[in-house]
Amino acid sequence: MIKDNLTQVNSTIAEGVRLIAVSKTKPVEDLQEAYEAGQRLFGENKALEMRDKHQVLPKDIEWHFIGHLQTNKIKYIAEYVSLIHSIDSLNLLQAVNKEAIKHNRVIDCLLQFHVATEETKFGLDMAEAKALLDSPEYAQLHNVRIVGVMGMATNTPNRDLIRSEFRTLKSYAQELASTYFQGHPEFKEISMGMSGDYQIAMEEGSTLVRVGSAIFGARNYNIPVND
Repeated sequence: MIKDNLTQVNSTIAEGVRLIAVSKTKPVEDLQEAYEAGQRLFGENKALEMRDKHQVLPKDIEWHFIGHLQTNKIKYIAEYVSLIHSIDSLNLLQAVNKEAIKHNRVIDCLLQFHVATEETKFGLDMAEAKALLDSPEYAQLHNVRIVGVMGMATNTPNRDLIRSEFRTLKSYAQELASTYFQGHPEFKEISMGMSGDYQIAMEEGSTLVRVGSAIFGARNYNIPVND
């Protein structure tokens, strides 16, 4: 089933867009099946769950951390994580930089913006992002690299609202690219779109889509996660 689902989803992915298989709460066997079908990018939102899966799965997997990251959990992923999607404060970015130094790495990160109408979602507004990027503290961080932005649309059947929120995120990316990241071609990622709305996200400029249930089936919330 997973192989067939992955084939179907891949057939809908636009050129220039990368598919992240969101594997949170799913057992290692499911990830292995997706891996054997050719998938290499996996997204997790719990640091300890990512650590445990990384230890037993093939080492050419590109791990993306997509959830709200606690500073005391960064140490479990800093050695191997490919991209952290969820930077929503200077404090968190400083903590990632500290752990990256220990592993002699530069860790790629995305600034997470709050573009949805739901207050429960995390993220910066543009004023907060500019304050972070303008700060002298940020200028001292040499082991992290901002390569784009991430956001989540409102969970709603209103497709026009979803499209509007994705357009807002794209405009934020463009503004930051022109004001803070000129001459930095690595600042190119726009992580937006999940199973229910990734088609709209791709139409609005997403470069990374985070798809879980369309590949693995419904998430199992009853599995205890040590995190």
